[in-house]
Amino acid sequence: MDIEEFKSLITPRTKMVIINSPQNPTGGMLTRGDLAEIAGVLAGKNIMVLSDEIHENIVYEDKMFSITSFPGMREKTIILNGFSKTYAMTGWRIGYGVMPKEIAEHITKLVINSTSCLDGFTQMACIEALTGPQKEVQLRVEQFRKRRDYIVDGLNAIQGLKCNQPRGAFYAFPNIKAFGKSSKEMADYLLHEAGVATLGGSSFGTYGEGYLRLSYANSFENIEKAVARIQEALYKL
Repeated sequence: MDIEEFKSLITPRTKMVIINSPQNPTGGMLTRGDLAEIAGVLAGKNIMVLSDEIHENIVYEDKMFSITSFPGMREKTIILNGFSKTYAMTGWRIGYGVMPKEIAEHITKLVINSTSCLDGFTQMACIEALTGPQKEVQLRVEQFRKRRDYIVDGLNAIQGLKCNQPRGAFYAFPNIKAFGKSSKEMADYLLHEAGVATLGGSSFGTYGEGYLRLSYANSFENIEKAVARIQEALYKL
């Protein structure tokens, strides 16, 4: 997080700051110090924060912090979260927001007229997920850690690839610039040549060009095959 750049981008026209930590696509995570700096910059300003915390429980070496833990930030923050990542309920499309009451009243009107409500049985399942034992969540994170370590080490062992170790979520974001192909060209090449589906970093904006996003929310065996196939395909370039 480049705090000085962040400060320079805040203007009188700024109405909201969006935070995604741990984040997609890089698996990066803001530190407590980063969040303290952001909170300090926003103190006394009429600027809301939208904090996407969907990966809050999928963290590895560090603890995840919410910007709402800093003085004055709860009143100006909208937290977005859900059940897709922590509880593997992706296809059920269940999410929730935590926000000041005044904003919640407007969001309620919007949701009632767009999605009406969730199925009753899925809501019951969410209650069980939240109030039940969390051991399975911890076991899943340990499995993700093993897969993360394997895929990052495997990608870094391939000449020309460079990959930082994600601190949260379940995505690897290797740098492919040494191969002289755009992100989309490389994603297409690996799909057709190696049978491995990746996503070009440019899908996430201009700063993602020169990178690929790989998800390691898959079996260890498939990740092993994917790394081997990527290595074989890239050696042909």
